[in-house]
Amino acid sequence: MIADVVFLFDVDNTMLDNDAFQAELRQHLRAAYGDRVEQRYWAIFQELRSQSGYANYLAALENFRLEEPHNARLLRLANWLLDYPFADRLYPGALETVRHVQRSGPAAILSDGDAVFQSRKIERSGLWSAFNDNVLIYIHKQQELDAVERCYPAKHYVLVDDKLSILADVKTIWGDKVTTVFHRQGHYALDNKTIERLRPADITIDHIDELTQLDLASPKSVE
Repeated sequence: MIADVVFLFDVDNTMLDNDAFQAELRQHLRAAYGDRVEQRYWAIFQELRSQSGYANYLAALENFRLEEPHNARLLRLANWLLDYPFADRLYPGALETVRHVQRSGPAAILSDGDAVFQSRKIERSGLWSAFNDNVLIYIHKQQELDAVERCYPAKHYVLVDDKLSILADVKTIWGDKVTTVFHRQGHYALDNKTIERLRPADITIDHIDELTQLDLASPKSVE
């Protein structure tokens, strides 16, 4: 069946505070392994991100391990990452917002990321359950809109994301078929120089629970 509207939500810095997670990871690396390890880990992380286009925390650890195969203490970092309590990083009102929009139509996660850690993050945060197993994770989600439409056919979509560049790309492709919602949280959303060069979203919010005050069930809501 074709839904009247489907709600699509990003995860990092949209539903949960990923910047706070990264800050805590940096602190843990320094405290447990020292400044040298912390700096080298993030250098590898950034190198991999520039190559793949998405964050891959476990791959950064694997590559670091190749450089220091006899540093057995590094192995415990994998446990720290996989067991991180992401439910504590959900933005206030995030789960309530999901339940609210589900009264108007299906809701799904549409995220970029790797197949292991991003999935674990979504599971540990409680989002996988909140979205009733409706989870899509791609390398570049704006390039997978045909697949999104096959999975969740709808007359209209509402896309919530902290990256204005992705919202602009999707708006170019889907046009009036999508309402873009810019959640101004996290370092991407606060990069004013980049934002000024991009197409504005249909709606801008500062907190995720602001969606509960908006009528997003039809494209007329943004007129």
